[in-house]
Amino acid sequence: MRRVRTGTNRVLLGLAGAVLLGTGAAVLMGGLGLPAKWHLGLPAGWPWTRPGGVLLSRENRTRWTDHGWWWPVVIAVLAVLVLLLLWWLVAQLRRHRLGEILVDSGDGEGAVLRGPALEGVLVAETEALEGVEGAAALLTGGRTEPRVRAVLSLAPHADPGTVVLRFAHEAVAHARGSAGLERLPAKVRLRAVRHRAERVS
Repeated sequence: MRRVRTGTNRVLLGLAGAVLLGTGAAVLMGGLGLPAKWHLGLPAGWPWTRPGGVLLSRENRTRWTDHGWWWPVVIAVLAVLVLLLLWWLVAQLRRHRLGEILVDSGDGEGAVLRGPALEGVLVAETEALEGVEGAAALLTGGRTEPRVRAVLSLAPHADPGTVVLRFAHEAVAHARGSAGLERLPAKVRLRAVRHRAERVS
């Protein structure tokens, strides 16, 4: 289901981008006064194919303004459009973080594990590793196929290879076992912690 939503988002974004790109190119060509053969196949009477052309004439813009229903309808349509766009934006942002994980309890019904709780356990165990001065973890993916994105802040003396191995074999392995998952892929980003130079007298 998540792959279907991702594919749908990409298709819609691609179509919107193509429409905006084509529209912008047509307006630019018309504004520059390019010959008709450069107007992307638009008909000769199209308003954007000549300098000074407008999309809507004054007559078309003011045709319904004298009617009492015109402005309420315009405002309502724009408000609905803004709400739909805001809903879509919030849905995209929320989809990056996994809220819960479906755990196989063995009785055929399953159980739900809160994503933030597992993230907290991951962070606590990772920060207890030698050479790690700070950590952050984020669960993404689906309820049955979660993935981990982690950022580890390393101490100056830490060996990155050893830290990553211990993170995978201890913190991630324990999280995978506690959630009853067969696999728990993890993407790790390492960051060095800067320390001020100490003054030696």
